[in-house]
Amino acid sequence: MVEIRLTNSMTRKKETLVPIRPGQVSMYVCGPTVYDRAHLGNARPVVVFDVLFRLLRHVYGEDAVTYVRNFTDVDDRINETAQKRKAAGATGTLEDLIRERSDETIRWYHDDMDAVGALRPTHEPRATEYIPQMVAMIEDLIAKGFAYENEGHVLFRVRRYAEYGQLSGRSVEDMIAGARVEVAPYKEDPMDFVLWKPSDDDLPGWPSPWGRGRPGWHIECSAMSYALLGDSFDIHGGGNDLLFPHHENEIAQSCCAHPEGSFASIWLHNEMLQVEGKKMSKSLGNFFTVRDLLDKGVPGWNGVPGDVIRYVFLLTHYRKPMDWRQATAITAKQRLDIWSSEVQSNRELEREFKQDRDEFVRNYVDPTVVEALADDLNTSNALTTLIAAGKKLEGLSRVQFTDDEVETIQRQLVAGCYLIGIDLYHYANAISRGSFNLSDFASKLTALRETAMQTKDFSAVDALKSSLLAAGAEVRMTKAGVEVIPGPNFDPAKLEPLK
Repeated sequence: MVEIRLTNSMTRKKETLVPIRPGQVSMYVCGPTVYDRAHLGNARPVVVFDVLFRLLRHVYGEDAVTYVRNFTDVDDRINETAQKRKAAGATGTLEDLIRERSDETIRWYHDDMDAVGALRPTHEPRATEYIPQMVAMIEDLIAKGFAYENEGHVLFRVRRYAEYGQLSGRSVEDMIAGARVEVAPYKEDPMDFVLWKPSDDDLPGWPSPWGRGRPGWHIECSAMSYALLGDSFDIHGGGNDLLFPHHENEIAQSCCAHPEGSFASIWLHNEMLQVEGKKMSKSLGNFFTVRDLLDKGVPGWNGVPGDVIRYVFLLTHYRKPMDWRQATAITAKQRLDIWSSEVQSNRELEREFKQDRDEFVRNYVDPTVVEALADDLNTSNALTTLIAAGKKLEGLSRVQFTDDEVETIQRQLVAGCYLIGIDLYHYANAISRGSFNLSDFASKLTALRETAMQTKDFSAVDALKSSLLAAGAEVRMTKAGVEVIPGPNFDPAKLEPLK
């Protein structure tokens, strides 16, 4: 079996994954707070942990991996939206309006993450569906002396947990000195954090031993992970912005409530995203959602294909800051256009692939791609292998291989791409539906060239080639054949008269 090694944020070392339950792998990843569209940075952990999910399924089997990613649907920003709707005359209780908003945002999230090729997790719990489990865990923490109630609030006693700060590598005193902690009269210590807080009539709430209220953010993930994965599981992931205080607090709550367990064995954190070398922010005008890219994106395109977004993400190792650049997206699209065009003509390969994609990957993926992913999700190295395979199929390079060798390369390219979450056949179909199918123009240009070789009249060839170039397409004519791909400034509207 392939050995998977991952960098554990807790130990700061690369460790071999050894499942707690032999042959079964469990993973929990902190999901979105569903108050609005997912911005581009929200998609990075989705893609990172989707690649890991795919790798785990490939190594251990599709039914041997349990992946949990939650929805936080208890949040002040969701409350604010619901309150505005109610003030505007919307019918229903505040809880009903919050549910409507959450349902709507979750639909958006699924649509957007589906578009970037993410598989649905095994479980997607919503915080509001696990309130009883949260109340029970809080009661247990109070009974054990790790939490206390005051003025309708329940708080966790940070100093009672001796290991607090191990994940972030900071002492409690350092945290107090370097962090903005809330000083409140109901706190015994400034570092104590909220497990439960009261709700007035203008806020959503649930009954509890401490009065009507709602849970704190951190207890939600502890309760949901325990309910679905137990007191010990293999991997816990999320963005590095969650490392403190969210994940630090999760550890404290869970280990105190369930000392018989180990909570998470390996902690994984992805770095943040930048745009054109700068932090993404609305004030800089470089803030956009995944849907913005999918629908509009790069000038001259009918939106950025989700596979292109994914490809750009995977060029950078998850533990390094990722920079979204338009030029990189253009290059990525050109490469995927070529790859999908190269394999699209092989109908037998397509039939076999679509019959059972996972089996196809097991049979034909290049071991080098698997090895790269198994080495701490080195997606950039995996792409390097796929790029090398793709180049063998291009232009004059292709004539160096026999038909059987070409088919082997095609299979490895399709299988390797699918393992990292890119379905080349789906991509080709999406491109042909969303814009021009430039392969049709390549075929037309090929036919015109063959005729011109007989008549010695190349005027029709030159005319079509000029029109394609004027539209921003790139035309590659070699002895091996004709390729037409979109260039950086491709404008499909200019080819409308030629359809």
